[in-house]
Amino acid sequence: MSNADKFLKASSEFPEEALGDHRVYEHPLVQRYATKEMSFVWSPAMKFSTWRKLWTALATAEQELGLEISDEQLDEMRSKIFDIDFEYAALKEAEFRHDVMGHVHAFGKVAPTAMPIIHLGATSCYVGDNTDLVQIREALKLLKRKLLQVLSTMKDFAMKYKDLPTLGFTHYQPAQLTTVGKRCTLWMQDLLIDLERVSREIDELPMRGVKGTTGTQASFLELFDGDHDKVKALNKRVCELMEFDRSISVSGQTYTRKIDYNVLTLLSGISQSAYKMCGDIRLLANLKEVEEPFAKSQIGSSAMAYKRNPMRSERVCSLARYVMGLPTAAANTHASQWFERTLDDSAIRRMVLPEAFLATDVVLNLLRNIADGLHVWPEVVKSHVMAELPFMSTEVILMECVKAGGDRQELHEAIRVYSMEAGAVVKGEGKPNDLLERIAKDSLFAPVHSKLDKLVDPVLFVGRAPQQVEEFIADDVDPILAANKDLLNVESVDGVNV
Repeated sequence: MSNADKFLKASSEFPEEALGDHRVYEHPLVQRYATKEMSFVWSPAMKFSTWRKLWTALATAEQELGLEISDEQLDEMRSKIFDIDFEYAALKEAEFRHDVMGHVHAFGKVAPTAMPIIHLGATSCYVGDNTDLVQIREALKLLKRKLLQVLSTMKDFAMKYKDLPTLGFTHYQPAQLTTVGKRCTLWMQDLLIDLERVSREIDELPMRGVKGTTGTQASFLELFDGDHDKVKALNKRVCELMEFDRSISVSGQTYTRKIDYNVLTLLSGISQSAYKMCGDIRLLANLKEVEEPFAKSQIGSSAMAYKRNPMRSERVCSLARYVMGLPTAAANTHASQWFERTLDDSAIRRMVLPEAFLATDVVLNLLRNIADGLHVWPEVVKSHVMAELPFMSTEVILMECVKAGGDRQELHEAIRVYSMEAGAVVKGEGKPNDLLERIAKDSLFAPVHSKLDKLVDPVLFVGRAPQQVEEFIADDVDPILAANKDLLNVESVDGVNV
């Protein structure tokens, strides 16, 4: 038997006993990328302990408003919020074919005195939807902190390089000069807009509240013997206990899924900003002007040992692209909800909401890491500037010669001819731009021969870029960082693994 035949025989079947601990699919977003902080927000521990908090808040408010619920029952519920038997809940869910009732019974098992009043008057969406909103709020708070930290790190970079001239690009063709720091502020401005939206969403996010089966609060009206004021007070009090300023005004069984869409478009916006920034960095890395952090023993390519690939920026773009695609799922889910509710929103929301936050959180971790270690090669930047600046400086040279008594049309024609000849040398022969050398040899341009070097100083061609950086930081960035200085000092649990 040949070696090829032996290989085919050895690889034809997967042994039943082989690799037993690795035969189940693992989601790479969770296993490879997600941070501990955001994973906790969307964890079963967070979800189901919040269910118990909601049940306890409901019972507390119902007692305050006159229902016969004892202090002993509430004490028992409070003491068992974090005592969750997940195996028992799973058994009861399998029995009832209902996840909420599975956890009602799991709560009742450890809080037997309270069992008769757990979930009193509520529907499944009372715990399900309100918990989703709690998790969304906590996840947004985490993203807000990380956005602030990214902006703080980028601020230092922008200020450090606010005066360093660099080629601007339009259509990815050389254009008027800007500065490295000014370009950074363009990335920062996008993220600042995202931060403003995140802050607004945190402030304005409503709780679903206490609404009942189809949103009419009928079950609670029955519990309080038709007392509308008590039903309204119940809704308000539960929101207060869960630290929400308000609830959504009207609902069906669920809160409107348009809220999910709005949240996902916000996360998509952050991802767009990150993709734009890291796309630029990848292009600059190709020009060898800028490089992202690169570890001492990091390998850029398994085949090409010399390579320094912008792997972190590429990962940002990959994850950001995924998040940018998720709002469509939320839009379709909202649009397809029939009347007061259909359950075809359930499975997809279990995936897209956590995954959008998990991925966006990783993106922000990576952005801060990249910005903190972003390395600029000033001499490379300068060489690219000087390769194009002679063409850009011709208007200044022409004006100086005219002011010294030269003929504008004659000068313009000479510059045009020399520019075409210099361009042919650069493109046709691969040699450096020699336009200034040609001008320096022509007596027509004698008035500027002694100051050509000064006339083509890159600093003269960046406009107000340095001042714009200073003004943007002082007027737009610093006030927000100062208002949130406590968040800037909170260290993330997770680092970045390349």
